[in-house]
Amino acid sequence: MVKKLSKTEVKKQIEEFFLNIKNKNSKDIKKIKKLAMSQNIKLEYKRKLFCKKCLNPYKNSKIRIKNKTKIINCENCGYVSRWEIK
Repeated sequence: MVKKLSKTEVKKQIEEFFLNIKNKNSKDIKKIKKLAMSQNIKLEYKRKLFCKKCLNPYKNSKIRIKNKTKIINCENCGYVSRWEIK
């Protein structure tokens, strides 16, 4: 029988996970993302710590800033993420 977690427990679990994201792999990130979606919890700024396509954390990515846009190239899959700087 699977124990149901409360929303606050899930939030704590997500916070602890993202403290040490550099040592995680795509499977771990996929699990935590699914957990957040099941409880309707927004990842907010944390979603910018990993690639949208391959779900690997950014480690030695190429980062450029151009015209109020932060451009990150994933070293694993080559996907280019663009984030507006406010």
